[in-house]
Amino acid sequence: MNIQPNHIHLMISIPPEYSVSAFMGFLKGKSALKLFNRYEKSGKSYQGRHLWSRGYCVSTVGLDEEKLRKYVKWQEKKDKEIESNQLNLFNE
Repeated sequence: MNIQPNHIHLMISIPPEYSVSAFMGFLKGKSALKLFNRYEKSGKSYQGRHLWSRGYCVSTVGLDEEKLRKYVKWQEKKDKEIESNQLNLFNE
């Protein structure tokens, strides 16, 4: 897993008896409920209690797992570089 400010990368294995859309709906729904319950006292309101966007990206066939892992790590590194460069702009 790699968590970024505006997206999350997950590498998961879903048993064939579950559809990807059903699994993603379950994952997003349960995680949103847990977060709302845990942080409801923070005062931040989410209109209609929507946390996640409706979309997701899935690749199920033809990609090497090691390549995916490398991509997730590369993406994290790139996002940190961009964030660092943006912070440097404000410090100048």
